[in-house]
Amino acid sequence: MNIDGSTALVTGANRGIGRALVTALLARGAARVHAAARNPATLEPVVALAPDQVIPLGLDLTVPATVEAAAEAASDVTLLVNNAGTHGVGHLLDMDLDVVEDVMRTNFLGTLRVLRAFVPVLERNGGGAVANVISIGAFGGTPSLGGYPASKAALLLMTQAVRADLAPRGITVHGVFPGPVDTDMLDYVARHEPAFGDFPRASADEVAGRTLDGLEAGAEDIFPDDFAAQVGREWRADPKALERRLSGIT
Repeated sequence: MNIDGSTALVTGANRGIGRALVTALLARGAARVHAAARNPATLEPVVALAPDQVIPLGLDLTVPATVEAAAEAASDVTLLVNNAGTHGVGHLLDMDLDVVEDVMRTNFLGTLRVLRAFVPVLERNGGGAVANVISIGAFGGTPSLGGYPASKAALLLMTQAVRADLAPRGITVHGVFPGPVDTDMLDYVARHEPAFGDFPRASADEVAGRTLDGLEAGAEDIFPDDFAAQVGREWRADPKALERRLSGIT
């Protein structure tokens, strides 16, 4: 993927990794970035980065009409970055099932909904790339993170499945697996489960930069920080040992 001159759409662009991705895309010469969030008003600081190049979009992964409208409005996209997601802390046997369903509905089905809406856009524009921001949590069912690891594991398998479908259509599909990142989401998790506050945190800017490095290098699996890169090596060497390690974080 050549970032210079591309037109990107980033979901969940109002904060954290999403906002950092918008900044990094602009720095690498993206011609236009559609910045999407459920509440477009939260995108004002992001649009202010480059008002002539950053286009705000209202997009809720769980509301089909907003996804369809976004695909119509952002008809020039050549790079789709599925970054938006949600989480819920708790143990699967005890937590509110509605929370688990919301996480799965957003992180897996919502991302798939966006992908299905934008594949025709990418095709009309001559092909391009999709980057799904997943998580190292996809490799092990960390008990206290509720449905989040399951949603990310589902997203990993979806990424692999559509990669085979989209390759003949000129669209590459990339999985991005960050480790702990200094974001509001991790702060929330650490408040409920203090053990997660002990992990080294990467900055959102670092993760964004290394994600684009991976895209430009054509990497299918991108581990965009040092901790994630270590997990990636463990995953390739001994998936079962990594599962036990991640499942031991309570």
